[in-house]
Amino acid sequence: MAPRFSCDVVVIGAGAAGLAAAATLSKAGRSVTILEARDRIGGRIFTREDPGFPIPIELGAEFIHGEPPETLALLQKAGALALESPDDHWTFRDGKLSRREAFLDEARELMKQVKRYKHDISVADFLERAESQRASPDVRARIRLMVQGFDAADPARASVRAIAKEWSGDSVGNAPQSKPVGGYAVVIRALLRNLDHRHVQTKLQTIVRTVNWQAGSVNVEADSLHGAINLAARCAIVTLPISILQLPPDDPGSVRFAPVLKQKITPLSRLALGPVIKAVLKFRTMFWTRLDKGRYRNAAFFHGLGLPVPTFWTSLPQRVPLLTAWTGGPNAEQFANADTSTIIKTALESLREIFHKHIDVADELEAAYVHHWQQDPFARGAYSYELVGAGNARAQLAKPLEDTLFFAGEATDTEESTTVTGALRSGARAAQEALAVLK
Repeated sequence: MAPRFSCDVVVIGAGAAGLAAAATLSKAGRSVTILEARDRIGGRIFTREDPGFPIPIELGAEFIHGEPPETLALLQKAGALALESPDDHWTFRDGKLSRREAFLDEARELMKQVKRYKHDISVADFLERAESQRASPDVRARIRLMVQGFDAADPARASVRAIAKEWSGDSVGNAPQSKPVGGYAVVIRALLRNLDHRHVQTKLQTIVRTVNWQAGSVNVEADSLHGAINLAARCAIVTLPISILQLPPDDPGSVRFAPVLKQKITPLSRLALGPVIKAVLKFRTMFWTRLDKGRYRNAAFFHGLGLPVPTFWTSLPQRVPLLTAWTGGPNAEQFANADTSTIIKTALESLREIFHKHIDVADELEAAYVHHWQQDPFARGAYSYELVGAGNARAQLAKPLEDTLFFAGEATDTEESTTVTGALRSGARAAQEALAVLK
């Protein structure tokens, strides 16, 4: 007798990848159940609305890198726009702020040396090589800062091959960055409209504990608001962050697979989820536009080399009194156990240094919004990066198992990893793989 399934496909995770997968499957007439541990959809997209503020508060994904068709198509469907962000950077050093000199061209030239190496090494080791020493100390320091900040990676562990490849593409400096008007919540709403709700059921606050699987069938055990549930499906699309997949089975937050995913042990060991601290600071006024006779009026980014929180960006092109504090990689690990008040205090201290104590930034502060992604039990980090010797780890992680388990999420995309676009692409790809089997 054929097994009785609750649905054709169970999708684990209601982030961008899971919703994109569910949309593709449901449009093809397949029944889908989405299981989401949080009390909201969106995953690492987390847009907060403040009724007293003219723009949304982005605690997760914020920028669109380049002009990715997948993301822009969803914005168009929602009737929304993306506004290009200016590229005006200022760096605090030696007690003063100065406009950042272009260094990416020099950094890319330096990274071309990577092709000469027979074996992969870390970014930190590469910067210690003789050919790297010919670059200025300033450029090498900025490369380290960018690897930590932009890639949320540890230079001592990150693959220099992967970083060099990424920086030679459009995502870093070669293409504009923009922000969705209305925040990334607009993209999530467009994804929801793409679902054929006749075929989709979504269960929030449902924490998957065990995935029992064999070729041709999946049984998921989960804890829900109504108690334990058991869900049978023909196959599953797994969109869990790699940090959750990397947890040992005895960790309280792990999702246990039976049998274990032996084929995924190696690729998972070659990837890491970078830590990030992001705090959105709301002020009474755009005080920085008044300093030094208005020279920072069009500033997009402020950088403070060596500060605990080294990067801040403004809300431009929209002019509102908002600064986003950001730190990633090893610099963010010092906040692993920090509470919200400590994070805000440290961000304000760094901001006070950047503006050289010309203004009482704490007195200007009206509100602060923080989401600690390292402490989020369902994320435990921000986005993925490749470790030394990663090779084709992302493609290996994405490979289906027994035409039954399919894998999606930004870490599984080989072209646009770390981004919302990568998550969207991976969800659509995994859904097509599942549809080929279901047919």
